[in-house]
Amino acid sequence: MSIVRINAISVPKERAEELERRFSERAGQVESAPGFEAFELLRPTDDRNEYLVYTRWRSEADFEAWTKSRAFGEGHRPHSNEGPVSSHSELWSFAVVQHQEASE
Repeated sequence: MSIVRINAISVPKERAEELERRFSERAGQVESAPGFEAFELLRPTDDRNEYLVYTRWRSEADFEAWTKSRAFGEGHRPHSNEGPVSSHSELWSFAVVQHQEASE
């Protein structure tokens, strides 16, 4: 089964719109990466300040190749040029052991 990487990003409330803008501007960067399966940017709806960046990959090797790709570097350039939006981030790693989608 697939692997999941979740980047938990602590973002001060006054920088939340900027984080969302940066992600929308880099939309499409990851979609064509070999082994890429899904992406979601999750905004907190409670009093937390952690955004979750969810990606699902066919394999660990596919994820590693993405992180070393030119597109990954280009997508993260604003972080280098404009400074980070977050005050902290943490990468969580999971293996998918069950998956179910809604039945119609």
